[in-house]
Amino acid sequence: MFARPFRVKSNTAIKGSDRRKLKAEISAAFPSLSAVQLSELIPNKEELNVVKIYVHKGDSVTLYVLHKNPLFFEVEKRLYPTVYVLWRYPALLPTFRTWPPVLQKLIGGADLMLPGVVVPSGGLPDVKWGDYCSVTLVNNRAPVAIGTAAVSTKEMHSLGMKGRGVCVLHAYMDNLWAFGDKSGPPSLPDAEGEGQEVNGEEYESDEVEEEEVEKCVEEKEKEEEEEEENTQGEKVTDQACSGVEELRLAEQEEERVNEEEEANPDDQKMPQETMDALLLQCFLHALKSKVKKSELPLLTSTFLRIHMFSCCPSGKQLDIKKSSYKKLSKFLQAMQKQHHLVRVKELTKGVESIVEVDWKNQALRYFKVPEETDGEAASLKEGGEGELPYHPPEITTLYSVSARLEPLFLDAKKRKGTILQPAEVRDIVTEYVKDNELVDENNKNYVTINPTLCDCLLEKSEYQEVESLKWDDLFSRALARMQECYEVVFPGHAPVRKKGHIEPIEISVASRGSNKKVTLIKNLDVYGLDPAVVATALQRRVQASSVLQPIPGSKDKVLVQIQGNQIHQVGNLLLDHYQIPRKYIQGLEKAPKAGKKK
Repeated sequence: MFARPFRVKSNTAIKGSDRRKLKAEISAAFPSLSAVQLSELIPNKEELNVVKIYVHKGDSVTLYVLHKNPLFFEVEKRLYPTVYVLWRYPALLPTFRTWPPVLQKLIGGADLMLPGVVVPSGGLPDVKWGDYCSVTLVNNRAPVAIGTAAVSTKEMHSLGMKGRGVCVLHAYMDNLWAFGDKSGPPSLPDAEGEGQEVNGEEYESDEVEEEEVEKCVEEKEKEEEEEEENTQGEKVTDQACSGVEELRLAEQEEERVNEEEEANPDDQKMPQETMDALLLQCFLHALKSKVKKSELPLLTSTFLRIHMFSCCPSGKQLDIKKSSYKKLSKFLQAMQKQHHLVRVKELTKGVESIVEVDWKNQALRYFKVPEETDGEAASLKEGGEGELPYHPPEITTLYSVSARLEPLFLDAKKRKGTILQPAEVRDIVTEYVKDNELVDENNKNYVTINPTLCDCLLEKSEYQEVESLKWDDLFSRALARMQECYEVVFPGHAPVRKKGHIEPIEISVASRGSNKKVTLIKNLDVYGLDPAVVATALQRRVQASSVLQPIPGSKDKVLVQIQGNQIHQVGNLLLDHYQIPRKYIQGLEKAPKAGKKK
């Protein structure tokens, strides 16, 4: 329920009468709580807030918050405790145990499937359908999720421990947990943790854990597929023909990807544990040998691109998305809260910076910097003073088959949405003309227009007038009626394809107080340029101050602002040093003319 961010509608302090009513409801819902425990949860003289929110599905949920921590949430007039309450009273609800890797699935919104349940020696707790349940991990009694029983204990056994076990509503690390102080679960020793049984079989090795997690995920996916088939069964017949064709194209694409992976085994996905270890190594390496105290505060994006990437060992590729953290902000948050290595602060709205580093931290002090190879040292030297060598991306214009032109490409088995190179478009159109014998017999430079070409390439006013087109006109009309796309390939990275035109680097001049001129540079990140590095390079060239500012309406994007009309110097830096093609730079014509004051 809280896997995605929610919207807060209101936040008010609870009234005295409502506080007493809430205590009575909690006592009725959880009779095992004593009067003392109830008073600890809902104290009489401390401020308790009622927060009304809307989750991403549109459902209205009420939160009861004490000391900034949500204690209970109410859905459809039923109260549920949060993990913050369960950590104080872990025996409050019947508990089901599972393996640690399953937690990531629960955080993402998945339910607990029965193949992933670890059966204790005393058997499963006795529950009925809809009863409150909590979920714990092996070797720790601190609950990590709360939900309701999908079936009764008796049905769980009769189903052979297959299917859905617990419908999870809230889990540790989800957005409801993040609404509080973001503390971690306490370590509560679990006597049942050793020698557990998996669906009645004794647990002996890590291999069993991996197999059970895979079974749990497979069971969940199978159930979702069955539900989807039931709801969409009536549509299958109508879409059979197109579905077969799309499946064939998908299989061809999968074969191509597999071939590329076999040809480049180093580019295949790394396990999360391996990527986490590489991320930590590059982080410690960067702090110990790259970052200087004088550089603080340091933008987190600059720290990643300039320092951490340069510390990645040769032959390996650092990719945060392939780690368990998924985002740089979450990784740095872990380094701050769990290891106390750095302190991260949002100095500018939406832009985080590292403001402090604990240089005396033991993990940092005892970290041994890997030896740098000659090749790595040389490449760093080429880039300048602490700057990585920059290689401009290869940008290719592509075209996507539109609905209007689909009949022209059907013979080549290219359906709507297929992305093609311009040369491929020319070849397919040429092949179509030749197969249908449309080349004008009297003049080979012209192509006769048949009904398909008429519908695809001509305007309505031309239907009765135009009977033939020149080859060049034919190709240009075909490309003009397709959806333009582009592909960006950075050295050592997979190609990135997007629809529309690639955004150019925008250079503009604006006036600030007292009619002072400043130069603004946007969209540097689209071309793999770090705004902080470009700002520093410009500052050295023109001896003027530069700052980074967030771009209104965009998240985690910044522009470079430098004093004066510096378009000429910006142009030289982008064209000569970074070798960005002129056609991808907008605003160079606004440079001051020779002899005029900037």
